[in-house]
Amino acid sequence: MRKRSIAFKLGLYFSLALLAFALVAGSVFFLLFKKQNITLTQKQLEDRAAAIADTFGTFISAEGSGSGKHGEASHGSGAGNGSGNGMGYAAYIRFLDDIAMADVWVVDADHNLVTPTTHEGHQAPAPTYNYADLPADAETVVDQAFGGQVTASEGFSGLLNTPTLTVGAPVRDSSGNVQAVVLLHSPVEGIESAANEGFRTLAISLCVALVIGIGFAVLLARSFTKPMKEMQVIAGRLAGGDYTAASHIERQDEIGQLAGSLDTLSHQLKLSSEEHERFQKMQQTFFSNISHELKTPVTVLCGSLEALTGGVVTDPDQVAAYHQEMYAESLALKRLVNDLLDLSRLQNAEFRLNMERVNLCDIISEVRRSAQNMAKEKELTVTTEMDTGLYFMQGDYLRLRQLLMIAMSNAIKFSPRGGQIEMCLSENILTISDHGCGISAEEQKHIFERFYKTLSEENAEGTGLGLPIAKEIAERHGIGLTVTSEEGQGTTVTLELPGRETATV
Repeated sequence: MRKRSIAFKLGLYFSLALLAFALVAGSVFFLLFKKQNITLTQKQLEDRAAAIADTFGTFISAEGSGSGKHGEASHGSGAGNGSGNGMGYAAYIRFLDDIAMADVWVVDADHNLVTPTTHEGHQAPAPTYNYADLPADAETVVDQAFGGQVTASEGFSGLLNTPTLTVGAPVRDSSGNVQAVVLLHSPVEGIESAANEGFRTLAISLCVALVIGIGFAVLLARSFTKPMKEMQVIAGRLAGGDYTAASHIERQDEIGQLAGSLDTLSHQLKLSSEEHERFQKMQQTFFSNISHELKTPVTVLCGSLEALTGGVVTDPDQVAAYHQEMYAESLALKRLVNDLLDLSRLQNAEFRLNMERVNLCDIISEVRRSAQNMAKEKELTVTTEMDTGLYFMQGDYLRLRQLLMIAMSNAIKFSPRGGQIEMCLSENILTISDHGCGISAEEQKHIFERFYKTLSEENAEGTGLGLPIAKEIAERHGIGLTVTSEEGQGTTVTLELPGRETATV
């Protein structure tokens, strides 16, 4: 099945909408135009009929005043063209018919119908009509006109065999009495032809406007689809791994928002790719370090065991020294394995801590005693300052102790000989500060990442897992852990503790 572009569909939809609008607007305009033409024609006919009625009223009054001299013409017959007065009416009607540019009929008070005749031989014979021939609608017009109203109807169309608009107007004498009715007929063909001509003009105008509108619709559709095609190319580049791709489309609409989201996605993918690459490098470095850490003690252990089992070393003092070295290397292996296991457990969401009500002050005191023993070799001073002796909270005693020991071990490791380390608990803030070499701003961004460790001499025995483990323990307890440091000035580890529980007796 052939695929159709959005531009084609939009252009088609816009064109159909314009076409529908043109048809509706044209139809409405044609109907209104035709109705307006009929209304105007009717109004003109009514004005002309009223004027003719006034003129005919004057004629009737004059005829009435001269009836003594023309008594022989004072009575018309009931026929269509009549005689006597009918002949006078007919001649006068022919005159009015010529100047009115419409057919003029008269119905007198006796309901005799007088129409233009050809008795004088000026025209071809005209059809003869009687009042009895009038349809019901036509009689209604006559009756309303005798009632003093000016009315209009198309009821004479069947009688005249052509679409006709007829207006009836009352003819009043000098006393204001209705003596007759003037019927003014005008063919509707002129109105229809004018309306049709107007419709043709409108149709041509709408066609031209439609062609122009379709052109604009196509341009508008392309303006919509152009940025979409650009975003399609960007999406293809992203799918291919090119995370530097960006649309740079700036529009204040939904398309602009979509382009912005695509650019944001590209940027995030680029950052994720860089993070992944950096993580892989760190992981490779870690495995390299772990391999080295494992290789060294394993080599020492193997060499020592070979010397002992092969009888190369038999002196009791040397044998004891070999045993001591093997023990030290086994402790290093144990420490490395334990760190890996701890981090793996803490990162497992299903691993449950032994949560209970503990006194943090007891843990701080125990860590201080352990740290003092560790600090003796470097002649360090460890001090503690607590604003309370009781700080109860929910936690895992051993894991909280491990968290504080990691921070304290790092402080001891990076402190100069004879330095000082301070632990301070104030309200819900616990800080551990040293005055060692500090950490650079660049390194501070990565200290909580797995496998990351500084390459300084003081950290030669580190595995790069201590602070990640501390971070996991802190998060499990709802403790905020931050590290602030300045090179050459020292480092401070800050623990923002959850609110203390009320002591119970």
